[in-house]
Amino acid sequence: MELITIAKPYANAIFAIAEQDKSYSDWKEVLEAGSQLVEDQQMQAFIASPSVAKQEKSSAIIDLLKSILGRDLSSNENSLIDLLLANSRVGVLPSIAQLFEQLMNTTADAKAFNVISAYKLSAAEEKQITSDLADKYKVSVSVDTEIDESLVGGVIIKEGDKVIDMSIKARVDGLNLCLS
Repeated sequence: MELITIAKPYANAIFAIAEQDKSYSDWKEVLEAGSQLVEDQQMQAFIASPSVAKQEKSSAIIDLLKSILGRDLSSNENSLIDLLLANSRVGVLPSIAQLFEQLMNTTADAKAFNVISAYKLSAAEEKQITSDLADKYKVSVSVDTEIDESLVGGVIIKEGDKVIDMSIKARVDGLNLCLS
């Protein structure tokens, strides 16, 4: 059976939960981090090991996700990991994440932004940017971050073809134009 076929009911259920409590960005973070975990070869060997109990696997994955995300998982997020392990479906997490992202992009209640920064944003900075964007656009927001050291400082926020450039590089370039 194709992974997308297996992943679709999970993605739809997660999306329904996210719609209820507007937790799109939290779910997106969990699914992306979980996808990266299950794509790791050592983790795949650990998950496939018959000598490790499913409860131990679940605890290990949840602990790693907590560490990656810097927060505790919600009861629904914990339940997803337990359910995927119980049904031997943890390998479909990347497909679930992909489908969830597609569902997010089709709803008017959520927007995905790309934030480019001169340095790695702290969790607090990322949360503040997410909150500010959610307030501005009156929707649930998810943020992907990347680093571009040439910016010197500040951020560039992109959503589709819209760009908000608040980088020091852009300000210096603007000042240079004025002085030319």
